[in-house]
Amino acid sequence: MSLAPPCPVNAATRGDGAVRRFRVHLLAERNASAHTAAGYEQDIAQFAAFRWGAEGETPFPWRTVTPEDARGFLMAFAQEGARPATTRRKLASLRAFFTFLVREGLVPRNPFLGLRGPKLPKPLPKVLTVEEVARFLAAPLDDLRARRRAGLAVTPLDVYVRLRDAALFETLYSTGCRISEVTPLVWRQIDFANGGVVVTGKGAKQRLCILGKPARKALQAARAQSATLWPDGGGDAAALFLSEHGRPLTPREAERRMKVWLAYAELPADLSPHKLRHSFATHLLDAGADLRSVQEMLGHSSLATTQIYTHVSIERLKDEYMKAHPRAR
Repeated sequence: MSLAPPCPVNAATRGDGAVRRFRVHLLAERNASAHTAAGYEQDIAQFAAFRWGAEGETPFPWRTVTPEDARGFLMAFAQEGARPATTRRKLASLRAFFTFLVREGLVPRNPFLGLRGPKLPKPLPKVLTVEEVARFLAAPLDDLRARRRAGLAVTPLDVYVRLRDAALFETLYSTGCRISEVTPLVWRQIDFANGGVVVTGKGAKQRLCILGKPARKALQAARAQSATLWPDGGGDAAALFLSEHGRPLTPREAERRMKVWLAYAELPADLSPHKLRHSFATHLLDAGADLRSVQEMLGHSSLATTQIYTHVSIERLKDEYMKAHPRAR
């Protein structure tokens, strides 16, 4: 059975008491906007057209709708090439509508319960290029140097904030860690001699991460500056990254600081610290790193989770190929 053109929305709303009551419920009880309520009504109207035809008379006999009708509606959508997100939205609308009808005693059961919408394609992670990462990581110290050259007042705290930010983001990119794994770190966890740090990841699992030379150098500079501000800061038990008030930096504060330097480096404002983790993995694989090794560095329990970064690398190769190869098109 194919999809019929939807009934006009006003036919479904003005001629059907159940739909009118559902609209009131959306607006008054769920505080939905008029636009959202209209979207629900459109989905209900389309189902009504599928079940009873575009000229179906109201009030619609909602009690007669069966799970087979519900399944057939979703299948018809799939066969006509609807996007998975659209089908899932319509399923959610109709499930909510029939849940309301059950609550009001207008139907005995919800025929849309238990139905699953199509799976959404998993988006590939957004990553920065190597050049963009370099520009971003350089931003805090570039700003510090620019202020000094311009003769602007720079306090010891101003210096620390920029050194701290440089160290924080160098550490994130060097290790591939999650922001929630880095902000709790204390100095005794850092092995400066061997360039390593043990972090605690998901499921309280510990793993060894590598700190490159730029990250180690940035951390040492930040630590030296913090000692001038907080001489009794706790030694090796102190947090690596402190707020302007000398307290451990939170993930939320780190995200806010990232926005500052993204703007300075003229990079998209919607990037998060997790994008440095994505970039870390992609850049390693681009350079020929072993997938299993990258899995261990990221702390993924499943290789399949790591493999998504191979798709990112392939997509990037395809983009370059399409731009550069004389017979690509």
